[in-house]
Amino acid sequence: MTFPVATGLARGVRAEPRLAAQAVERALERAGLARANSVLLFLTPHFAPSPDTALRAAARAAGCLQVSGCTGAGVLTDDEWLLDVPGAAAMVFGDKLRLGAADNDGDEPVISLCSPSGLGADWLDTSAPRIGAVSGDLFGQGPFRVWAGTRVLDGGRVDAAIEGAHGVVQVSQGMRALTSPIVVAEVQGLDVLKLGNYPALNVLVQSLPQNVRGGDQIPLHMIVGGVTFGDPDTAIRDGRYRLNHIVSANLRNQSVTFSVPLAPGERLFWAMRDALTAERDFRHTIDQAVQNLGEAPDFALLFPCMGRGPHFYGNRDRDLDLIKSRFPGLPVIGFYGNGEIAPLDGVNHLYQYSAVLGLYAAQGCANAAGGRTP
Repeated sequence: MTFPVATGLARGVRAEPRLAAQAVERALERAGLARANSVLLFLTPHFAPSPDTALRAAARAAGCLQVSGCTGAGVLTDDEWLLDVPGAAAMVFGDKLRLGAADNDGDEPVISLCSPSGLGADWLDTSAPRIGAVSGDLFGQGPFRVWAGTRVLDGGRVDAAIEGAHGVVQVSQGMRALTSPIVVAEVQGLDVLKLGNYPALNVLVQSLPQNVRGGDQIPLHMIVGGVTFGDPDTAIRDGRYRLNHIVSANLRNQSVTFSVPLAPGERLFWAMRDALTAERDFRHTIDQAVQNLGEAPDFALLFPCMGRGPHFYGNRDRDLDLIKSRFPGLPVIGFYGNGEIAPLDGVNHLYQYSAVLGLYAAQGCANAAGGRTP
């Protein structure tokens, strides 16, 4: 039994336009469609220097000009994920479903794709929840490309809505909390001098697991500060925190330098990136998304950080595996980004080291939910 949304994936030795066409053709075959209303197309960084011919090939295969998407460090579908090899991932929409104009004042999620230069606070600041990621590659060097209507956009960002479906957005930050939230007592510029009554670095060192604390160096690349919102007693459990990355630890005055300044009175907890915690948190993320959707999903979008995917989970993408296990046959598409976009405490936010999940239920389409259960 077919459903008018499906995905296709294609890989090759070189970044050839035929890969984009093959991904679309495979998606159309799965969906039982002769042509698509719209296509969401993600390409690996190998296509970034000149994606135009691939976009035209995808449009010809789809029989439509409504092709939107971007390049990412890697791409994924419910079939598999691709990193380090040229490839294309496509999701086709038929029947009453299509990509349309975004309503930035509405309640439905706005698919939000951008290059690093296209990202801006004014763009993020909408009342509608955003879902998406920043186009990237494994080295952060670019070039980065985004497109809509089969054209590469100079502005570097795309807004789109999925017409004919209701969606919800949920985020997994998946950090292992090492402390409870502590009051930021003293700051100087980007330096946090004291947490509570103690030097910030001292609090950090004392919070580390014994096997980490006993090493020659503190693994600062694995440790972050979490700045909480609202009730600090429930903020970590509810995911109401933003990550603030450590720039340096200063032995001279026992301070810690952050990438974003903090203010006295804010609450911060120390956290570590941890695969088991991330996996457990993503299970909770799926549960919350299903509960908020209120019915079985018909398709999904998934935007993991390039630092969270297979390189983090030991050559497996456990986030993708968990969705496939929970909903066998569910069409899923996404890419590994250089920053993930979703709401945080009612405001759209740029995440790091996170995975953003969107679940969608079609409205008025035949065979909706495909026999799946919530």
